[in-house]
Amino acid sequence: MIKKPVIGISGCLAGSAVRFDGGHKRADFLMDKLVEWVTFRPVCPEMAIGLPVPRPALRLVRSTQGNIRMCFSHDQNEDVTERMTEFSRSYMDKLKDVSGFVVCAKSPSCGMERVRVYDENGNRGRKDGVGLFTSTLMEKFSWLPVEEDGRLHDPVLRENFVERVFALHELNHLYKEKLSRRELLAFHSRYKLQLLAHSQAGYKDMGPFVAAIHEWADLESYFEVYRDKLMAILRKPASRKNHTNVMMHIQGYFSNYLSTRQRKELSEVILNYRSGTLPLLAPLTLLKHYLGEYPNDYLLTQNYFDPYPDELALRLMVN
Repeated sequence: MIKKPVIGISGCLAGSAVRFDGGHKRADFLMDKLVEWVTFRPVCPEMAIGLPVPRPALRLVRSTQGNIRMCFSHDQNEDVTERMTEFSRSYMDKLKDVSGFVVCAKSPSCGMERVRVYDENGNRGRKDGVGLFTSTLMEKFSWLPVEEDGRLHDPVLRENFVERVFALHELNHLYKEKLSRRELLAFHSRYKLQLLAHSQAGYKDMGPFVAAIHEWADLESYFEVYRDKLMAILRKPASRKNHTNVMMHIQGYFSNYLSTRQRKELSEVILNYRSGTLPLLAPLTLLKHYLGEYPNDYLLTQNYFDPYPDELALRLMVN
């Protein structure tokens, strides 16, 4: 049995009172719902380097040479850059089994994007920084699904993140337990429709690479490239247009079994999703019903229908 995916998470998002002001930013969806299906591994980089709670706020400072430092907001001469960098690099060894990471937005240690950067005189600069810990994380594990708490309020980004987590988790399990050319090809076959929903161009580009798997003497090297390509495609949220094309393609498998009325009804439900009047769950539920009525060996293998536990109901919110 495959274990639950492991997701790293900023400690404050897990509900721990570790923020500079002694508070937290508990993420309800993660800790009330997703927690049933994953294992969270919390970390607060600022506490990990020995800072107390409460503590003066930290900030990112850009030097005149363009270097980024982490300093205390009340005294930019108090520099903790080296301590944070050393901790971040050492902590990466503990993340080899994670399938995703959720970080705290705007944090000078954990922010994924648009973190405020000050100049050496203390003037507010552009929001173009990345937290030092998260910068190290994304550099070390470029394929890893990483999201901020605020962005996960967007139903499309939330669904995309969870989808990527479960995809990477399955791929990691394959690598650890049964890596072979046969198993990797079977994995790719199961993900064909899912990839097509994310990027038609990416799906087509993967074709020749997958076909050339037997030309690689080192399967582990091939796996690493495959993982990068797969996660890069899944990183782009699936669009209504692409979902519609995939579902129309699936509909074709049932054309010989459905009545004229049923075909019309199915087409209307798919097109109503395309126009934004129905959630993604509506046409998919109907397609899954017909798949149960008229089983197809290829479609039954497709991860597209169930990319994560149905109980999360994420597709109900995706229009």
